[in-house]
Amino acid sequence: MNEWDSRGDLEEWMRELLAQDAYTVRPSPAPYPAIRRRGLAERRRRVAVTGAALIALAAVPVGAYAVNGGDGGRAADTAAPKPSASVPHRSAGGAPSSPSGPGRPATPGQLLDGITFEQAAAGLKECLRAEGGSAGSTADLGRAQDYRIILAARSTGDSNASGDGIHVVAVKERPADFRVICSLVDGVASGISTGGSDAGPPNAGPVVPDFNGGKLYQQSFIDKGHWKLPFRWGVIGTVEPSVAKVTVSYGGDDTTATLDGRWFVAAGVLNRQVTLAPRVKGYDAAGKLVYDSDTDSSYERSLP
Repeated sequence: MNEWDSRGDLEEWMRELLAQDAYTVRPSPAPYPAIRRRGLAERRRRVAVTGAALIALAAVPVGAYAVNGGDGGRAADTAAPKPSASVPHRSAGGAPSSPSGPGRPATPGQLLDGITFEQAAAGLKECLRAEGGSAGSTADLGRAQDYRIILAARSTGDSNASGDGIHVVAVKERPADFRVICSLVDGVASGISTGGSDAGPPNAGPVVPDFNGGKLYQQSFIDKGHWKLPFRWGVIGTVEPSVAKVTVSYGGDDTTATLDGRWFVAAGVLNRQVTLAPRVKGYDAAGKLVYDSDTDSSYERSLP
């Protein structure tokens, strides 16, 4: 046998071997269970991350609303403490007037005896309509939106003005320290009293009780010694910014007034007959007495 015959036999033998082993030589099977587990784990991770991102995005507008108040302004704290009539309070002037009505007092405690602000505002409008002059006249008292209410309380009828009702006190910025005391019975205006800072003495001190505000704290002189009791009383007046506290004593009871801008407002209930007018005292921030109505020669200490 020559070299070429030997090579041919070798090649034929190799092809036979390869043909026989073709079905026995296989690649290692792919680890499908492991690949599937890794795929599921990766999918869960991506879903978790995506869900967290969506939750965070959804939470952003809620947080922004809470901070900004919904209308672009910073949210206000709506949990206001209940005011006390015996605690002084000074405000820049309460809520501003609305286009159709008066402004609110500095504290809800200035609306007494269950009278709501809406009732007081309606009463003021009725008084201005019924008791004021025509627009532009000297008796024109203006519109309700020109005023701010500082006190509303029940009124007690007497021999000079029968029938119980309410008093509403409202003030104006222009002219300075101008005020009206509106009287109503069954929702109908029964009278209005006006006054201003020019009604006080020329040498007025840091506290000026309203010298024409007697209808708030006294009954008719015809009934002197025989007032109807209990009797709701009120005292108002003006104060300078240096005054930090005003007290009012009437019928043996002491009351700390509310300081509402340029005004002080005090109220209480009498349960006995009296002959002396309310005593008013004012103090500065250091607690020093700067005004006492008992030493004010222009103040009428005795009731008529």
